Amino acid sequence: MNFQPKTIRTFIGAKNYSESREFYRALGFEEVILDEKMCLFKVTDDLGFYLQDYWVKKWVHNSMIFLEVDDIEKCAEDLLSKGLHHKYKYVRFTEIKSFPWGRELFMHDPSGVLWHFCEFNR
Repeated sequence: MNFQPKTIRTFIGAKNYSESREFYRALGFEEVILDEKMCLFKVTDDLGFYLQDYWVKKWVHNSMIFLEVDDIEKCAEDLLSKGLHHKYKYVRFTEIKSFPWGRELFMHDPSGVLWHFCEFNR
């Protein structure tokens, strides 16, 4: 490349846009409203994704986001302590799973987007 990339972000849809926005704010993401149908959710200044008020079941149910973390145990503790899997009907978490390359837990958001939270072996 003859240029310096700065960020890379994915777009995901939402079955219930207001519920998904509430969910991601409750997870601890910072919301930046871009217009009435789309917002940016940031973990840091450089890490985030776009949430759209747009629903296509096959697309959303096949969407995945991978977030590398420094400590999967702390991540799991933080995510589960929020109790969001009790508040939102379709939100669910797995136990931490071990793989040859690292450890990971999975989360489904209210619309069915699959999140991978991972700590790589170093």
